[in-house]
Amino acid sequence: MKGRRLSLVFLFFFFFFFFVILLSSSSAHPHKRILRHEPCNHLVLYFHDIVYNGKNAANATSAIVGMPEWGNRTILAGLNHFGDMVVFDDPITVDNNLHSPPVGRAQGFYFYDRKEIFTSWLGFSFVLNSTDHKGTINFAGADPLMNKTRDISVIGGTGDFFMTRGVATIMTDAFEGEVYFRLQVDIKLYECY
Repeated sequence: MKGRRLSLVFLFFFFFFFFVILLSSSSAHPHKRILRHEPCNHLVLYFHDIVYNGKNAANATSAIVGMPEWGNRTILAGLNHFGDMVVFDDPITVDNNLHSPPVGRAQGFYFYDRKEIFTSWLGFSFVLNSTDHKGTINFAGADPLMNKTRDISVIGGTGDFFMTRGVATIMTDAFEGEVYFRLQVDIKLYECY
């Protein structure tokens, strides 16, 4: 009987210490991410892309740097531009006017990744340097261009947007042929530090 009582006491202390350790480990990480159902930050910005076409070097903000064998670097390829890769350094504005003072630059690349449908994949950063915001917001994701709105991931940032996460809803606001387009980017951040 004494051995059984000793076993029960041992078992009680084992579970007690296990419970204490479990509680202390959950409080050991005071910098847990706070996930929100409502955005902690919301921005609407525009970026303006002017593709180099062989004649507009003075004001071009992007250039075709890769293309399929049948393509060239001044005209986007046929078959929904499949295989073209474009690098850009576009001005960002708070309204849809190309001539408004820029609040930063959109820098990155996109490539057209399907023959059957007009779609691309984006990887870029907003480099913001204004009185309101300083830092970067990084984006990546598929861009099915035929949809009115498209969502891509906000995958991080620096400065005012340190390690931020969220969703950016992109909408083509305007385009002129295959040389100029303007995107409205509605950014909702759900993780802010």
